[in-house]
Amino acid sequence: MPESLTRASRWSASSRWDTAVGALLVVVLLLSFTTVDGFGNALNLSFLIGNTLPIALIALPMTLLVVSGEIDLSVASTAGLSGAVMGALWNQGMTIETIIPICLVIGVLCGLVNGLLVTRLGLPSLAVTIGTLAAYRGIAQIVLGSDAVTDFPTPYLDFAAGRIGDTFVPYAFLPFLVLLSIAVVALHATPFGRSLFAIGAGEEAARFAGIRVKRQKLILFTLTGLMSALTGVFWALHYASARYDNATGLELSVVAAVLLGGIDFDGGKGTLGGAVAGVFLLGALQNVMSLRDVSAQSQIVVTGVLLVLSVLGPRVARQFAVARAGRRAAAPPPVSEAPTPTP
Repeated sequence: MPESLTRASRWSASSRWDTAVGALLVVVLLLSFTTVDGFGNALNLSFLIGNTLPIALIALPMTLLVVSGEIDLSVASTAGLSGAVMGALWNQGMTIETIIPICLVIGVLCGLVNGLLVTRLGLPSLAVTIGTLAAYRGIAQIVLGSDAVTDFPTPYLDFAAGRIGDTFVPYAFLPFLVLLSIAVVALHATPFGRSLFAIGAGEEAARFAGIRVKRQKLILFTLTGLMSALTGVFWALHYASARYDNATGLELSVVAAVLLGGIDFDGGKGTLGGAVAGVFLLGALQNVMSLRDVSAQSQIVVTGVLLVLSVLGPRVARQFAVARAGRRAAAPPPVSEAPTPTP
């Protein structure tokens, strides 16, 4: 089968999956509003968005990273390390305005370490970030121990956990929309974004086309570390607690949401719109399960099942699309009837 035909079929299947996830999100929201007591309450909707924002923040750079064919499983540990440093420095009397930039720099360094190991030593990102997942979490425990720091400045706590007036919109949702807009433009409307799709579709071909593959990937890992550290700061302020184990297990939710949104694990295709739909679909399901008093362990099981389905579903859809396109290409052209001669 021609490569162009296969690629077109893969893109068509991916696009349909994105649309299906968006439609499923709408259906879940409509059913939740009508059948789940308390779901439509402004306070609950604010909780839903606020609790989903940590996943959404990391999902932005994670989407770009997976599109390029890589992955970072250390994001939650980087967020936990950022929160631990934040708590330790606050205990030492530093101002919050000084602490936050330091935490962001630490996130950049964590991402840089991941990126250098992958791009300069040629190690697989899955193995590298599993290792740094444990390392960064261990450093976080060394930095803060088992302490929990909770006495952060009230204005910062109000911004991270509060909402605009009597609406359901959290204050922190507005900066996220700005970051989302930047990410959408970067991925879908710039040469940088097009280069990421090219790298994910075929790294060797991208290199021969003049794309600086290693530099692009290093930028992505560094950006992912930065956003993970920002998420760690937000987590500590949103939940008014800085601990070394903050955001534990968050990487599972991020990866599940991104893949659920149609970003192919092999790289080369997907949209940020689909990824964001996947994020909020997962957030809505977790919120509904909490309102239904489903245990945290059961919620983890559901997240794991969604992760498997998010990998399996697009692949099955793509196989059907490729097979259908192949049948169309192999079908003989219709035979036109010869015109009847006029007497």
